[in-house]
Amino acid sequence: MSWNPLVDLTDPDAIARDAIETVIVPRSRDIGGFEVRRALPSPRRQMVGPFIFFDQMGPADLVTGDRLDVRPHPHIGLGTVTYLYDGAVQHRDSVGSDQVIRPGEVNWMVAGRGVSHSERSPEGGGAGRLYGIQTWVALPEDEEETAPFFQHFAQPALPLLEAEGITARLILGTAFGETAPARLFSEAFYLDVTLVPGAALPLPDDHEDRAVHVSCGEVTVAGQSYPAGQVLVFRPGDRISLRAGPQGARLLALGGATLNGPRYIWWNFVASTPERIAAAKIAWKTADWGRGQFDLPPDDRGEFIPLPEDRGGRMTPMRAGPRGRR
Repeated sequence: MSWNPLVDLTDPDAIARDAIETVIVPRSRDIGGFEVRRALPSPRRQMVGPFIFFDQMGPADLVTGDRLDVRPHPHIGLGTVTYLYDGAVQHRDSVGSDQVIRPGEVNWMVAGRGVSHSERSPEGGGAGRLYGIQTWVALPEDEEETAPFFQHFAQPALPLLEAEGITARLILGTAFGETAPARLFSEAFYLDVTLVPGAALPLPDDHEDRAVHVSCGEVTVAGQSYPAGQVLVFRPGDRISLRAGPQGARLLALGGATLNGPRYIWWNFVASTPERIAAAKIAWKTADWGRGQFDLPPDDRGEFIPLPEDRGGRMTPMRAGPRGRR
């Protein structure tokens, strides 16, 4: 659909510099022999709304014989959303899902009380370019024990917003009067936006927390340019707009309401209490598949990622938003 963003537009050059609360430069990590760049959690900001994890996979060119190969591993207390710019990934999980995701599509897996999944290059499709984003959304406390489920949405199911110089696809949540089809448990928004050179984009102003990941090109805010790879976290309550640089820009805008309390994170587990994470550690290490808290994907049971060595120490609760940023 078409919409007129000009009614919400603030001059990007007139915005105060302190409207940008934090600039995050993601750090590199290795998953299954494949490098990712992690923006959340970060020492400067651990959450944006309910988003507690943000990984950029690639861009990378996989030559023949190279594959994404993330063996089955567990999650609790969160939803994962996978979105690709290039390539394909085969998702299998313990609720029986087996789905290849391609660019512009959405995989939404809610772990709830416990799920496991694998992420691999599709059979016969290892070579080629791979570039995508995976984020985690922490669940509200009263939904942490919900039954796990999986949803896949092809590109036509996702609302598309178009205006002069702007194309925005709604991946998750609600923005600009549109709602994406994934079943959420808290207020959030997640947009894939492409801007032609010089185009200006207002951010939704009805969400408490808002951030932008610059995927390609650059954007300017308050007279300052920000290149690809950086994440800008904005101060709540301000009317914010940004402008694409001379080469245009592609970005992901995300945010939502902060949760009602802190979340603990250890490995792939997110929870409102350390006790939930301690129980999940024991359950995964016990490997009582199908009888305990976890099972393995029906078509991917030959191997799994073991529980990492627990070096002890205190888990630090993570907060975001006006009620307590860390």
